Amino acid sequence: MKDTQQLIAQIQNKRGQRPIAEITAYDYPMARMIDEAGFDLILVGDSLGMVMMGHPDTTSVTMEHMEHHIRIVANGAPNTLIIGDLPINSYDSPEQALSNARRLIAAGADAVKLEGGQSRESAIRAIVEAGIPLQAHIGLLPQSVKGEGYRMKGKSEEEAQSIIKDMQAVVRAGAFSLVIECTRHSLAAQITAMCPIPTIGIGSGHGTCDGEVTVYHDIVGAFPWFVPSFVEPKAHINKDITRAIKSWRDELQIPQP
Repeated sequence: MKDTQQLIAQIQNKRGQRPIAEITAYDYPMARMIDEAGFDLILVGDSLGMVMMGHPDTTSVTMEHMEHHIRIVANGAPNTLIIGDLPINSYDSPEQALSNARRLIAAGADAVKLEGGQSRESAIRAIVEAGIPLQAHIGLLPQSVKGEGYRMKGKSEEEAQSIIKDMQAVVRAGAFSLVIECTRHSLAAQITAMCPIPTIGIGSGHGTCDGEVTVYHDIVGAFPWFVPSFVEPKAHINKDITRAIKSWRDELQIPQP
């Protein structure tokens, strides 16, 4: 039986000891491999809208999509803390946020994640006060890219101060960890030094945060059509898969009499 609070305590105690490793999973084989590899956190991210469903961004993902994939991942990861992403428009009020957070927990998540800082403080607090662990997410917010685009955050002093205030808001609200995405590297390091909870970077510089999170498909080379500039794939399984299925196809020849 998974002890969620113990796993969270272990993650929080790793600050300053070794980097926290978080990676996405969307199906049973992925989840099982990650669980057996001994990662700290599995994120069932709304990034599945892009790498699993072929959409240009995450804004087409629904609660039903998230519940489906969380159930599958939970079957393969009995030992790793599973975080479920709350998709766009699923936490527009504290009441809605809590209701949908409960749905993700019922589907098999151990904790939830949502995007935003100051504007989401009341939603985060409602979830945490109900006993549901929450990972916050500041900096670049993928669910907001249609209005803001993909760009490095925190370049101006005004924006940097706003991101710092976002960190302070999610800490006040009770988040147990914090993702900092595509934020100026020196600012990510500054926030990490100030932040009392673990920070998890993505596209915010190597070594600037207490840990990092990556998309499974990016790191193993399973999605060759787009690889973020800050990712260095450690394998290129797309080539092996293509080679294997072509080899099988070519073996389907009519036997000679």
